[in-house]
Amino acid sequence: MIFGPDFIDRLERKLKDPKPGLQAQLSMAPIPRLGQRVYTEVEDRCLKAGVMVLVYPRRGSSHLALIRRTRTVLHHRNEIGFPGGQMEPHEDTVRAALRETDEELGIPPDRIQIIGSLTPLYIPPSNYCIYPAVGAAAEPLIFKPHPEEVAEVIELPLSHLLDSRHRRRETRTIRGRLVEVPFFSFHRLKIWGATAMVLAEFLAVLRTLE
Repeated sequence: MIFGPDFIDRLERKLKDPKPGLQAQLSMAPIPRLGQRVYTEVEDRCLKAGVMVLVYPRRGSSHLALIRRTRTVLHHRNEIGFPGGQMEPHEDTVRAALRETDEELGIPPDRIQIIGSLTPLYIPPSNYCIYPAVGAAAEPLIFKPHPEEVAEVIELPLSHLLDSRHRRRETRTIRGRLVEVPFFSFHRLKIWGATAMVLAEFLAVLRTLE
């Protein structure tokens, strides 16, 4: 998928339309999913976090930035996710996502244009509601990952994610029970759980641009 002003403008317009929402998210949810509540049912008592779905050019094509967290962070250790973190008292979720992207990846807020948002998602194991902001960087990015928080920066081509051959399933034992887990494969990595659910909605929006 080629990156350019026209692509960003079209994506921004699409993000103003009604979102694919929970139906798209659930296409990549583990079966059975741990907890069936949605964010609207727990929004008054969940921990709130802003995350950044960051699109940027790399070698002429559109990429997405994910991170693999270190083993020393408080939540979601060694998991693949979006840059982001818990909202502070003076912030909204977009400001939290921008701040955390700066802290975790070294990308300052003035490099990112916020073009929309996706549907919030509740994560039962950690009691977090995550609020995905969609941001675009006009120029290629040089990441400076925070060594205590980010073990690896993952630069995902959108064309790879849109290829259905990389959307797979496997059975795992999670918390003592068998669970069917959908995931996106990328080289040696398996992107699953809440991250895959947010990606599923984002990809549903992207497919309307094709």
